[in-house]
Amino acid sequence: MRVLLTGATGFIGGALLRRCVSDQPWQLRASVRRPFLGMPAGVESVLVADLAPDTNWAQAVGQVDVIVHAAGRGHQMRDLSADPLAEYRRVNVTATLNLARQAVAAGVRSFIFLSSIKVNGETTLPGQPFTSDNRPAPADPYGISKHEAELGLRQLTEETGLEVVIIRPVLVYGPGVKGNFLSIMRRLHQGVPLPLGAITANKRSLVAVENLVDLIVSCLQHPLAANQTFLVSDGEDLSTTALLRRTAAALGCPARLIPVPAPVLGLGARLLGKAGFAQRLCGSLQVDIGKTRQLLGWAPPMSVTDALELTAHHFLANRQG
Repeated sequence: MRVLLTGATGFIGGALLRRCVSDQPWQLRASVRRPFLGMPAGVESVLVADLAPDTNWAQAVGQVDVIVHAAGRGHQMRDLSADPLAEYRRVNVTATLNLARQAVAAGVRSFIFLSSIKVNGETTLPGQPFTSDNRPAPADPYGISKHEAELGLRQLTEETGLEVVIIRPVLVYGPGVKGNFLSIMRRLHQGVPLPLGAITANKRSLVAVENLVDLIVSCLQHPLAANQTFLVSDGEDLSTTALLRRTAAALGCPARLIPVPAPVLGLGARLLGKAGFAQRLCGSLQVDIGKTRQLLGWAPPMSVTDALELTAHHFLANRQG
């Protein structure tokens, strides 16, 4: 099987690239925006311009069976664009569908799209996890763009017969993670007191990058994956406090957590204009991966404990202060 991977130098794409090179006998091609010296031996590297509505993919998609589309405009905590929704749509919708249409013209049979749980929504009620069959309810520009890309890909399936697999990950962590997860690890390692010791009633699903990559590999191989939507997680949901304590244990340091009640924390965050951040810390977001398990016979191969230890080991080996 000949596989094209977009976003190969990113967090998820890089992990998938390493997994495929080490474990799978596929012919791999990676699209990159500039020469990449770290490309593993045996992987064909193809220079492609930035992901845009008019990008020419001819050289990349030729003689390819499957595309794994991991490139895109990621969720921005502090989006400085004049029109964030327009920018997300330009990259995540129009540019993605441009790639998919050129793939169809080149004879590509399958397209695996890395979407987001934000298509489902931002929060879940206790005991009511998201499923892949829920009515989509994206609430921010990023989630809206991913939903619109999904709709466009499904329309392309109806028009052309292209097999589309949609994967909606929850928060992804692992060695080399960036963003809020990295910031939290830094603060825990530095011994900074955090007012999050009383956030014990919520439940949040996460997914280790190793588990997400394993699901992508399963979708590349399994005939029943075609034209399905899958949610993915580690299969163990944690409260915010529990996650912080287990992350600190993996780092080999105490978790200095102050038990500030969630309503007080939420009020303070709203006064500071950080209501969304507080909601992510105090609220629940759970997913049900029953369909993923049953249809594909898949289970997360790595436990949360092992994944946190791998993440912490990489952080400690590469920390800079």
